Amino acid sequence: MHKSIFLNHISLYFPDKICFEDFSAQIQSGNRIAIIGKNGSGKSILLKIIKGDITPCEGNIGNNQNIIFGYVPQLICEHEDLSGGEKFNKALSIAISQRPDILLLDEPTNHLDLKNRKSLIKMLNLYKGTVIVVSHDVELLRNSIDTLWHIDNGQIKIFHGKYDDYRNTILQQRHGIEDELNSLAKEKKETHGVLMKEQERAKKSKQKGERLVEQKRWLPAVGDLKANYATVTAGKKSSSLTKRREALNERLSNLRLPEIIKPTFSLTAKYIGSKTIVNISNGQIGYGDKIILSNINLSVSGGEHLAIVGDNGSGKTSLMKAILNDLKIIKTGVWDLPNIADVGYLDQHYSSLDNSKTVLETLIDLAPNKAYAELRDLLNSFLFKKNEEINKHVLLLSGGERARLALAKISLQTPKLLLIDEITNNIDLETKEHVAQVLKEYPGTMIIISHDSAFLEEINILHYYPTTKSLIL
Repeated sequence: MHKSIFLNHISLYFPDKICFEDFSAQIQSGNRIAIIGKNGSGKSILLKIIKGDITPCEGNIGNNQNIIFGYVPQLICEHEDLSGGEKFNKALSIAISQRPDILLLDEPTNHLDLKNRKSLIKMLNLYKGTVIVVSHDVELLRNSIDTLWHIDNGQIKIFHGKYDDYRNTILQQRHGIEDELNSLAKEKKETHGVLMKEQERAKKSKQKGERLVEQKRWLPAVGDLKANYATVTAGKKSSSLTKRREALNERLSNLRLPEIIKPTFSLTAKYIGSKTIVNISNGQIGYGDKIILSNINLSVSGGEHLAIVGDNGSGKTSLMKAILNDLKIIKTGVWDLPNIADVGYLDQHYSSLDNSKTVLETLIDLAPNKAYAELRDLLNSFLFKKNEEINKHVLLLSGGERARLALAKISLQTPKLLLIDEITNNIDLETKEHVAQVLKEYPGTMIIISHDSAFLEEINILHYYPTTKSLIL
């Protein structure tokens, strides 16, 4: 048990942006808090503020002086001879050995394979102390967290409950506002119709009034008043509707759900067929004299989506490199593979992107004969909407923007076979949703390496789907 820690009106600023401001909260013994939000929103720094390593720009932290913290950062520099997962496990063991009051973990599952992810989640569920974790891992958020701090739009919103409850609450709020907007649009259309009728009636009334004025039966002011009354009344109602719509749109934008990508692909199912795209029989791969994998027998048909899962170091990436005809990989056996021009590749670093190009130039290079308007429309569908966004250099793009641009390339020139290696490492929840939206619709053959079971479920790679399956190494 530890005393409650108080965050009193804390703010975090940088010269070019506000991460969050005027945030107050209480951390009680036994809390299980996840800090979520876009990359660069200040999540990791907030952990260090709680720990006392960094002073907030405004506000203060109360009661954290005598607290024992166990802290595992996102980047672990020690133990260079170990893998990323081994580094984390060692750092976590050291942190827990200090018997901390509060365990602080920054992106703990980034480099963990499926077995170690499940072990971590199990450990967190058994851990009796307070846990505060920065994470984009949906499985961890679903199973080990009871409070969410969402950093977004310069504010931190607190939600007490499970992650799925949080998502459902926001979705329900969004649907409610969208229903109000639809109702408002219908009402506005009806009001517009009434306004047109009133204007026509006012026109006739004015003409009649002018005749009566000429006959000196009405004063001019009375005629004008009668002519304008209905129009003014309808105009006030229209203005009221506009103000209501603006208020609803503001409420909708404050929910900050990710925009939806609805991709189109240059490749359609009718051009793929069901013929075998990858066929490996009695395969073996290695580097020099060292054998990495043997007895590889794999057949993947057109349109089939396959996940390769397994422990770190089991040879998943080496197998993918072999399919890519990497000359460093020594292959034996029968390897029936597509032409390399028909293969696309996505990794967590988006290495297919040229940092010297702009967003628009990236697509122009890929399809020089495409019309400018068509490329703009495609970029717009991948949420590059403003001129400054499409003319931005790749080097300056955020992780989420790089992911969307890499996916836009796949949309523009869709390969028959798409290879994906751990694309969800180090991306935030919003970007992960965008990636899922595209991959769910991808019509070609896909082989993906991932330890993120929730993400694989999201893109419909499940054991019992007829066109999807998993290969466990």
